[in-house]
Amino acid sequence: MRQGAILKAILIGGLIGGALDLAYAMGATAFYGLAPTRVGLVIASGWLGQAAFNGGGDVVALGFASHFAMSIIWAAIFAVAASRWRVLISRPVLSAIVYGLVVMLCMRLIVLPLSAYPRPVSFKPIPTLLDLLSHMFLFSLPIVLAVKRAMKPR
Repeated sequence: MRQGAILKAILIGGLIGGALDLAYAMGATAFYGLAPTRVGLVIASGWLGQAAFNGGGDVVALGFASHFAMSIIWAAIFAVAASRWRVLISRPVLSAIVYGLVVMLCMRLIVLPLSAYPRPVSFKPIPTLLDLLSHMFLFSLPIVLAVKRAMKPR
């Protein structure tokens, strides 16, 4: 396993997974008639609390940058786990399903409550299911596939 390939996989998987998850969130936001930039404000509210919603482009950029930083961190966590337990890359779809569930639950039950996010975390059935599917297939699957490819012997 080449260290450079793993770092590349972490970046590529994290950025692709982050972009697809962000696209889903922007689409869901647009469905409710809100501007896609609202997603950036919501993410930035993890740092700034309610004040984020009074921010402009700089706050949106903070939110998007934070989202991609977290995506890369989650990709790195998966890469470390997969380097120790190769079974995680032997069944990529199953791993993505499990990892997507882990990421979503960690974000909702640990990260958001510990942040300045100003709203209570909820688990409304339809939005939760759609968010879970996004985390499994749009977010985690690109990470798992990128790490699997990087760990293949040449």
